[in-house]
Amino acid sequence: MHRETLASLSFMKNHSPRICIPVCERRASDLPAALARAAEHGDSIEIRLDYLNASELAQALPQLPTLLAGLPRPVILTLRSREQGGARETTFAEVERFLLCQIRGTDFLDVELDAVEQARGLAIDWSKAICSHHDFGMPFGDVNAIYDRLAQTSARVLKIAVRAERITDCLPIFRVLRRARDEQRELIAIAMDEAGLLTRVLATSRGAFLTFGALDAEHRSAPGQVTAKELRELYHLDAINAETPVMGLIGSPVSHSVSPHMHNAGYAACRLSGVYLPLQVSKLEDFMRRMVRPATREFDWPLRGLSVTAPHKTEVINYLDVIDEAARAIGAVNTISIEDEQLVGRNTDAEAAIAPLRPLIELRNAKVAVIGAGGAARAVLWQLRRDEAKSTIFARDRTRAADTAHMFDADCQSLQSATFEDYDVVINTTPLGTAGGPRAGETPATAAALRPEQIAYDLVYNPLQTPFLREAQAAGCRALLGGLDMLVLQAAQQFRLWMGVDAPLDIMRNAALTQIKR
Repeated sequence: MHRETLASLSFMKNHSPRICIPVCERRASDLPAALARAAEHGDSIEIRLDYLNASELAQALPQLPTLLAGLPRPVILTLRSREQGGARETTFAEVERFLLCQIRGTDFLDVELDAVEQARGLAIDWSKAICSHHDFGMPFGDVNAIYDRLAQTSARVLKIAVRAERITDCLPIFRVLRRARDEQRELIAIAMDEAGLLTRVLATSRGAFLTFGALDAEHRSAPGQVTAKELRELYHLDAINAETPVMGLIGSPVSHSVSPHMHNAGYAACRLSGVYLPLQVSKLEDFMRRMVRPATREFDWPLRGLSVTAPHKTEVINYLDVIDEAARAIGAVNTISIEDEQLVGRNTDAEAAIAPLRPLIELRNAKVAVIGAGGAARAVLWQLRRDEAKSTIFARDRTRAADTAHMFDADCQSLQSATFEDYDVVINTTPLGTAGGPRAGETPATAAALRPEQIAYDLVYNPLQTPFLREAQAAGCRALLGGLDMLVLQAAQQFRLWMGVDAPLDIMRNAALTQIKR
C-alpha cells in the first residue's frame, strides 16, 4: 500500500483537515496494538516516546523501523519534557540523542523550541521537524512572540499550544493562524482545556496543519483533547471549511450537554453545512462583545446562532438588540439568532415544554401544579397562562416564589408536606433527580402525594426514568412524561430558525438517546 507522507504535502491554502492521534503507551510491548488502532481512526499518528521510561524507551527504539514500515499513516515522533507537557522528566542528553536518531520511516520529529535553541549545530533534517512550544500558564504569554521565536528556526512546521482559561483565549490562536497562512508557514495552533474546544474543531479550516484527537477518552495527551471519533463523527470535521455556518451552546458547564449530538446529527441527516459546538463561556460580556456582536467581534467566523443555558439565560438579555414576547415576559433567553447584523433573542423553552401535554389533556381550565419557581418554571407558567390553565406554584421558599406566581396569575403553595391530589397535572421544573447532579437520587414528590388519574411530567431528561417518575409510576399515574420531548422540540425550533428547514425530529431524538443514561 502506498504510504502518503506529510513531508510530501506542500502548503495549500485550503488543505484538507487532518486528525493526528497521539499514542501514549507506557510499555513498549503495547505499541503495536495501539499503533494499529490509531491507524484505523486517524490521518496521522504521533508516538509519544516520553510516556515510556528509560528502559522501555531503550526497548522500543530498535523496534520502531519495523513498526513504522507497516503503518499506512504518516508518523510523528515526540519526546516531550515534563515542563512542556511530557509524561516524565527527560534529560537534555536524551533529547540530543532523540534529535540525532533519524529513524527510518519517521515523517516528522517534534522538537521543542528550547531544545532547538540549545542544540544549535546538530545535524537535524529540518524538512522533517516540527518545532513546538507549550505554555501551560494562565494567562499564557504573547502568542505572536512565541511564533516569532519558532519562525527563526528552520523547522518545516511550527506548533503552539496554550491553555485557555476562557473562550476569548481562542482569539490569539486564530489570529496567529491567519498570520501563518499569510506568511505561508505551516502551523499547528491549539488552545487547550474545555474553553479551547473551538480551536480543536475549527483550526484546520483556518489553515492549521493538523489537529489532535485522542484514541479514546482514557488516552488524552493534553487537557481538553477530544477523541478522534468525536472530531469525525460528532463534529464532522472533514466537512468543515471557513464558510461552514457555526452554531453553539453557551453556558458553564456545557460539556455534559447532548445538544451538539442532536444538532450535528440533524445537519448531517438533512445534508446541511453546519457545525454545532459546546462553548464554555464564563465571562459573558467579553464573549458577546469580542466574539458574537458583528460590529465588535475580533474573529471572522460565520456564526449563525447560539443556544443559551445556565447561568446566562437572564444576563444575556443585556447584550441583545431584539427580544421576543415570550423571552421578555419570562425574563430568559435560550436562543439567539444573528439576523441582519442584529442579535435576536427568543425563548423556545415555553412552547416546547407544554407541547407534549396537549395530546393528553385539554389544558384550558386544567389544574396544574408546577414544582419550582426558577427559570424553567417561568417558561412553563407563561405558556400555561396562554393555554388558559389554572396553575399553582409549589416551592420550598413560598415567600420568594410569590412574586413569580403573581407575575403569571398563579397561586402559590409551600412544597413542604404538599399533596397534589386536587391537580390534573404535576410538573417538576427543578433539577432534582438529574443524573450526575448533587441531588441525583432525590424527588420533589413521593407516591403518597400523587393519585392515579394524574399526569406526572418531569422536565429532567437525564435519566429517562427519574426518581419523580418512579414515584409517579408507583402511584399509578395515568401518564408519565420525561423531559426528552421538550429537549428535542426546543432544539427543533432553533434548528428551523438557523437553518430555514424543518428539523428531523426522530434523528435528533435518537442522537440524544445515545447519550442519556437509561
